[in-house]
Amino acid sequence: MFKKILIANRGEIAVRVIRACQELGIKTVAVYSEVDKTALHVQLADKAVLLGPPPPLESYLNIDKIIAIAKETGAEAIHPGYGFLAENAEFVRRCEDEGLIFIGPNSTAMALVGDKLRSRQTMAAANIPIIPGMRQKVDKFERLQIEAEKIGYPVLLKASAGGGGKGMRIVHSSEELKDAMESGMREAKSAFGDESIYLEKFIEQPRHVEFQVLADLHGNVVHLFERECSIQRRHQKIIEESPSVALDDELRLKIGETAKRVIKESGYTNAGTVEFLLDKNRNFYFLEVNARIQVEHPVTEFVTGIDLVKQQMRIASGEPLPFTQDELQQKGHAIECRIYAEDPENNFLPSLGKIQFVQEPTGPWVRNDSGIFSGIEVSMYYDPILAKLIVWGEHREAARNRMKTALDNYIILGIKTQIPFLKKVIENTEFIQGNTTTDFLQNYFSDWKLDKGERNNITTLLAAAAIYEIENLKSKTQPEKRIASTPWNVIGTWEMLMV
Repeated sequence: MFKKILIANRGEIAVRVIRACQELGIKTVAVYSEVDKTALHVQLADKAVLLGPPPPLESYLNIDKIIAIAKETGAEAIHPGYGFLAENAEFVRRCEDEGLIFIGPNSTAMALVGDKLRSRQTMAAANIPIIPGMRQKVDKFERLQIEAEKIGYPVLLKASAGGGGKGMRIVHSSEELKDAMESGMREAKSAFGDESIYLEKFIEQPRHVEFQVLADLHGNVVHLFERECSIQRRHQKIIEESPSVALDDELRLKIGETAKRVIKESGYTNAGTVEFLLDKNRNFYFLEVNARIQVEHPVTEFVTGIDLVKQQMRIASGEPLPFTQDELQQKGHAIECRIYAEDPENNFLPSLGKIQFVQEPTGPWVRNDSGIFSGIEVSMYYDPILAKLIVWGEHREAARNRMKTALDNYIILGIKTQIPFLKKVIENTEFIQGNTTTDFLQNYFSDWKLDKGERNNITTLLAAAAIYEIENLKSKTQPEKRIASTPWNVIGTWEMLMV
């Protein structure tokens, strides 16, 4: 096992990796941009080194600087987390050339699956069902226009490198194509350092089902069952769960074995996710391989009892998988809600500023993967994900009720989040019945607004946060020992009047 690992990321995933390293007795090196100097991952790591200015290309996408820091600090391996350089084949090659272990697939496999087009080509050749669409990337509008007409509108414009919904656009007509191409290329360039794009046929009202896979360096491959990720906004998942209500044992086995074939065809090792779309007729289509740990990996950890981040490190260090496919099983039901710094009443635009106060929910089978704390600033430079709330229950309804209670007790003051919105999704009748497709939010929450009672409640909490901040400022000038302040013990006796 490694003695020291550099984490080439930030936020909640950097914290998650650091905690796994601590449990394995591995020393950690954090890297950070100037705007992240007080971030939680910086505080938790054994050593933290400044990368540079806030823009990603000058910090978290700076390959030369990250590798130099790894060598200077004596790190043996680099964990990329998700996003940034996590699916960058050039970064993996540089690690290999410099004698560093990349905790993920090798550069050959990464180049294949990280390039969505090459991956599609390989899977089609292996008779794995793929979504109709292009098999070459394009950067000329005229060519893109011809391909769109061949495929037939609506089409889905996608970034060839990376994932997470970055650069993705639904295009319903030729009039929309040029703007979609230009904005999609800009976003892909910013997120992954690669602006190449391609088109697929847009399948209407599918379910998004993905299979978690582990492959070691000794030829062993297993899947750890599925996650359903159909609740999305702008192609970004916000609620994930396992198991999927859409799969029976037969279909689960069929798709799971296909996912393992995808990994074997790719020569892939370490943790990865094979994503599929499931149409109304229960036909499934290979979508892509996410060559990294997924944001939603805790859902799988809850239903299987396996720590995926630790498995990543063990595989990268050369250990064989400690279990076979027959030894794996799903138990109960898990649901994850992503907590973003966004305003759901204003088209989910980022909400920036200082977080005045955080109270995370606790209780049996409640987990928070978080990168925030009271007083931290939310920056404009990076993805607005703050934390992930994950719950487990004996069955889906038990998990759903536990999530509802947890969301009720999740308080973040100072910026806007979509916690009130998530509550309404969890309580929606169609969600309760498991009728979730990728257009769920569009169909049921396109014009969602807070009701008056919820708005009054938030206003009261914000007032409490303001008093809390004032009292904190006062306390800094008082040397005597004080009881820690919260909005609740600062504001004193109060009640909320509903009008």
